[in-house]
Amino acid sequence: MSSNELLELVRNSRNMRETGIALVLSSLMLALFLLFPLMQKPPEPVATIEAPATTTAAAFANATLVQAKAVIVYDLATGKILYEKNADTQLPLASLTKLLTVYAALAEMSPSTPVTVPASALTADYPRALNEGQTFTLGDIAKLTLTASLNDGAIAIAEATASREQKPAPEALASAAAALGLSQTYALNGSGLDVNSAVSGGYGSARDLAKLAGALVEKAPDIAYATTQAFTKAVSFGGTVLNVKNTDPMAITIPHLLLSKTGFTDLAGGNLVLVFDSAIRHAVAVVVLGSTKDQRFTDAARLVADTYAYFAGVQPKTI
Repeated sequence: MSSNELLELVRNSRNMRETGIALVLSSLMLALFLLFPLMQKPPEPVATIEAPATTTAAAFANATLVQAKAVIVYDLATGKILYEKNADTQLPLASLTKLLTVYAALAEMSPSTPVTVPASALTADYPRALNEGQTFTLGDIAKLTLTASLNDGAIAIAEATASREQKPAPEALASAAAALGLSQTYALNGSGLDVNSAVSGGYGSARDLAKLAGALVEKAPDIAYATTQAFTKAVSFGGTVLNVKNTDPMAITIPHLLLSKTGFTDLAGGNLVLVFDSAIRHAVAVVVLGSTKDQRFTDAARLVADTYAYFAGVQPKTI
């Protein structure tokens, strides 16, 4: 065998060996690829969040005892109605109208805007606590007005808003209601006081009031928070200190309360709006319309207790 033939034989042997090694490696890679999924641990089951064990109907067992003409328990976080009775019926609002008055003002002015008490405010029925010519920031006079349901404060705020918008107060209030999509709500004055024995100063539905209260909490949480305290204090530009009492005696007893507003006139009966945090950052509004002066608090307490029972998934206790 010549040297050239020997060299060619060695070269062919090397090529065959390399090809064989490549085939073996390819086979091993394919086997590992096919076996790899079988070598893995099975996936962990995905955790699920269970709904409350108590159904809505069962949780709101106490709600059947509510005496009000219209009520709603409105989940502001989801837009879901947890309980309702005549939620879209238009009824007199009394001082719940002040929620719209304050919201309309904040839509046009900052909380630091000065608001001066006009002479017309002193002609309103009680409760009143202000003097003609006194000036407060809008934020401070709003806190006083909502906490103590001051009619003079509501008139001062409504007139300031009307002046800013250069339109009558009822039109300014109507614009704010329309912006929020409150189809059943309108006001003839900023206080909600009855115009006469047949006409209320403001009208709206339980559903509308729930949305309005939620919007006010979101827009001005510090003003809303003042309504959850037993007393609220403010200082006028002249240095006069005012300390007013909350018209809702049970405000400080409700856990995680974000807003409270009472209303009562002969035409409206007893009204009440509450917004509270039913879970972590999960706001719920409770609205009671057309109850009595005392029963409105019992009605609201039942609905609040039922709401907590619903989110906790337990049967509520009878109140």
